[in-house]
Amino acid sequence: MPKPVILCVDDEMVILNSLKIQLKKEFGDDYLYEVAENAEEALEIIEEIQAEEESDILVIVSDWLMPGLKGDEFLIGVHKKYPKIVKVMLTGQADELAIERVKQQANLHRCLYKPWDGQELVETIKSGLAKI
Repeated sequence: MPKPVILCVDDEMVILNSLKIQLKKEFGDDYLYEVAENAEEALEIIEEIQAEEESDILVIVSDWLMPGLKGDEFLIGVHKKYPKIVKVMLTGQADELAIERVKQQANLHRCLYKPWDGQELVETIKSGLAKI
């Protein structure tokens, strides 16, 4: 049986690697961990996974400030097509208006700030999964 997916989106590979290590350490092989370096790549991954209909993306952890599509626009777009996905923003630079917009328009589960606390990230994902 295919595993559910946690997708991490950030334009810095070191951040993506760190997130993947922390999530694997906590959740082990319960999930597949996908990463994307920008919103466009993340949208392609989402479309591929949803087209396969074998696994579901349960959680997206996205940066805000990325080249091209910013995290708020990305998460709002994802929410319109896939409202059940739990959305978490992880940022060092988001403005309050962007965060509020994602809360209002994309049902943002939580916004965490860089540098993040690993335990807070894990608890945020667990609480998001509990809502599904």
